[in-house]
Amino acid sequence: MVQRITTWMKRHPIWSGIILLFSLFIVYLIFRPTPHEYEYVSEPVTQGEVLRKVSASGKVRALNTIKVGTEVSGQITKVYVDFNSTVKAGQILAEIDPTRVRARVQQSEAQVALARASLQQTIANVARARAELEIQERDFARQKGLAERGFVSKAGLDIAQSKLNSARNALQVALAQTQSGNAQIRQGTAELSSAQLDLSRTVIVAPASGVIINKLVEPGTTVAASFQTPNLFEIAADTTKMQVEASVDEADIGQVREGQNVTFTVDSYPNDVFKAKVRQVRKAPVETQNVVSYLVIIDVDNLDGKLLPGMTANVEIVTGAKTQVTRVPTNALRFRPKAADRGNEQRRNEGSKEASSALYVASSDPYRPVRRQIEIGLQGDEYTEVISGLKPGDKILVRTKSLKPKTPAEDSSDDDDSSAN
Repeated sequence: MVQRITTWMKRHPIWSGIILLFSLFIVYLIFRPTPHEYEYVSEPVTQGEVLRKVSASGKVRALNTIKVGTEVSGQITKVYVDFNSTVKAGQILAEIDPTRVRARVQQSEAQVALARASLQQTIANVARARAELEIQERDFARQKGLAERGFVSKAGLDIAQSKLNSARNALQVALAQTQSGNAQIRQGTAELSSAQLDLSRTVIVAPASGVIINKLVEPGTTVAASFQTPNLFEIAADTTKMQVEASVDEADIGQVREGQNVTFTVDSYPNDVFKAKVRQVRKAPVETQNVVSYLVIIDVDNLDGKLLPGMTANVEIVTGAKTQVTRVPTNALRFRPKAADRGNEQRRNEGSKEASSALYVASSDPYRPVRRQIEIGLQGDEYTEVISGLKPGDKILVRTKSLKPKTPAEDSSDDDDSSAN
């Protein structure tokens, strides 16, 4: 068989050469190295700051918001302030029609005057009853002396005793009327004071200095204070100091402490970062659709007046910070090279308990990274502290990058993978 093939090749040298070249080409295609469609992106280990943050959202509120209401019903006749008006404590904000309340005051004054006149009459009756009692006491004493000498009968002495008792009873009645008159005066005076207080409340004044952030009435509005106090205005007492009421998830609230530094942004000024501090962590849970959160109160200065009540704040609470430490990007701890680029031993080690504290270091072969076990410290969203296992300058893998030509649809999207398995 071999001899026959050799003979044919000698007779047909051209075809033999073509077949040989074709065979060599097929072998080359089979055994040539396959080009990679991706590459690994590495970053150096650096020294710097590591921050651990808790993200939350909340609302900007005035430090002290005062709701100004009225305890008097009536029609608003005048309003002296508007939205954003700056007011001082005691400044008049509005007036309620005082006609009905003033009539109550006048009626109470008349009742007090009538009670005092009645008291004066009662005092005169007391004086008259005392004089009558003195007369009857002298007459009874005289009748008793005459009766002892036999000049007055027993019936005459009884009549004198009866007149004396009547005079005493009349004095007691007059004294009781005096007490009743005093009580009526006190009652009338109390009603007068109440009416005068209501009259003073028809003038609505600012209880504290601040800025009007809400106005709920206009001239002609009728307010009724029968069952509850209606609100007329809202005053932000001091807009140079504000607070953010942030809702922190129950999974993160254990890291939040009073005095921690806070940064936040608002949609109105996306490029401005505001600095603040945690003032209070409220322990009352807030449950919304089976999600439990806790309210964190954050103090912030507002000297430039940019922050307005009601703005939405995107909050980041710094719960841990270290400076000048060896650090790696946090996503490097989660990154795994493709399975074909990892040895069997490396894949077995990834199943151990310490797999989360390992990453991959670039080697001389860009497609054969080396797995490195490390000891980590403070772990943040962007960087993680490395206590041992790496040194500054080491190259670690953080992601893969595709080498395939991009299609027009892919040009608008990110073709980098955060991890590969």
